[in-house]
Amino acid sequence: MSKARALLENENDWKRRAEWVDGAEGGYFRLETADTGEVPVRLFVTPKLLGEAEPTLYRQVVNATRFPGVKLVCVTPDVHYGYGVPVGCVILTDRNEGSIAMGPVGFDIGCGMMSARSNVPAELATPDRKLAFNREVSNRVSLGAGGKSVKLGTLSEKELQELVRGGAEHYVDKYGATFDRSRAERHRIPVDDRWDIPWGGKGSPERGLAQLGSLGGGNHFIELQRCEETGTLFVQVHTGSRGFGHGLATNYFEMAKDERAAKGEPLTDLDLGFFTPESKHFGSYLNAVAAGGNYAILNRLVIYEQIADAFRKVFKEDLELVYEISHNLVQAEEHPDFAEVWVHRKGATRAFPGGHPALAGTRWAETGHPVLIPGSNRDYSYVLMPEAGAHKSGFSVNHGAGRRLSRGEAMRQLDQRKVDEQYRRDDILVNLDGRVPLDESSHCYKSAEEVVSAVVAAGLARVEHTLWPLASIKGNEEGAARDRRRKNKAKDRSRDRDRDAARKTKGHY
Repeated sequence: MSKARALLENENDWKRRAEWVDGAEGGYFRLETADTGEVPVRLFVTPKLLGEAEPTLYRQVVNATRFPGVKLVCVTPDVHYGYGVPVGCVILTDRNEGSIAMGPVGFDIGCGMMSARSNVPAELATPDRKLAFNREVSNRVSLGAGGKSVKLGTLSEKELQELVRGGAEHYVDKYGATFDRSRAERHRIPVDDRWDIPWGGKGSPERGLAQLGSLGGGNHFIELQRCEETGTLFVQVHTGSRGFGHGLATNYFEMAKDERAAKGEPLTDLDLGFFTPESKHFGSYLNAVAAGGNYAILNRLVIYEQIADAFRKVFKEDLELVYEISHNLVQAEEHPDFAEVWVHRKGATRAFPGGHPALAGTRWAETGHPVLIPGSNRDYSYVLMPEAGAHKSGFSVNHGAGRRLSRGEAMRQLDQRKVDEQYRRDDILVNLDGRVPLDESSHCYKSAEEVVSAVVAAGLARVEHTLWPLASIKGNEEGAARDRRRKNKAKDRSRDRDRDAARKTKGHY
């Protein structure tokens, strides 16, 4: 399967063909074109968001309908251009005969969110305390794409195998823990005993040996927030499976490419790789997604422990885990309209309301589980609670606000001094020096309020908590490099002082 470069039949008029569906079973645009065929496509966007959507998204939406066995494609309101299919995309395929699509999982397998709350009044987050919090967290959690684990160091291959199979259950048994596992979406995703990590290869998943409990770069963050409903401090974290998940994905993308080539069907677009049930890699890839998802879950929980220590030191109070949840997964689920399906959530997150069979026996059985929606670092984030209408979107909602400006355009268009000044006026501290990564500034993202309004209007979820950023930590490479230089200079000064003291002791002066 490859991405056709010829003009699609409705590429130039697709937005005009989107029809609004109203009523209890509506709240979205239905898109039926010659290119999407018989696959239902639902766009959970407002008219404003539809108007602002990149025209090139259409080709990626069409791509999403063309994997073998697709039953439904849903587009979430944070949708933007991605790899092969849009970021903000939910794809249901037939579980018995349909495919497992790889682009709709992506490279950061199991990326997701963690939210925690406290009883500390938000007004106690003074400028000094915000700086102290950012500093204490930065001392405990390594930032940036090359960041290494501060707490666990480098694991052996055996230790990593045990952790990605046993998940949070094994972690708690081996290391002990302070978090409440009942407040995590999953304790672990099962991995077959016969499956083994594909070490080496182009992806090198062994990069994850030294990264468990590190933030990473890109759009990953740690944020101190004010809850508008309670007036207290919250903390949110966004991170994923680091080099381990990326390495797994890379190696399996290569396997898919080789498999298609062997069948005489060259995969010219790597992002559209997939496995069908007869493929020898079908079950193996599902195990890789499970292992990557377990790594990501653990990564967030280990980071939570480190942040809780930092919070306790600065604010003299404890944090309580609200929820931990993944996106970028493919999972076996039951749907009332489509029966047994594989649900791919690319840049989308699960939203099971009260009464959903998968929640039976959990603390969320009657209420539904929380859904964590981050905005930009100068916009609101949200904790939502799913509603019964979530079945319309494959029990899924958006995973954030969604980009509106590419990284390259941000660096070309935005003025560093003006952006930094804007954040200072709003009393939002970014990292330790207040220098905002331009490609991760609020200008790059859609309005979180507009995005969440589409979810609420469609009856997918309701707002439980509204969270405003007070201090943000971003693991951008530029900032990480500055932090490393700063730490190295401090070490050099310390060594110089030690040498001077030693010389004086020995009578050299």
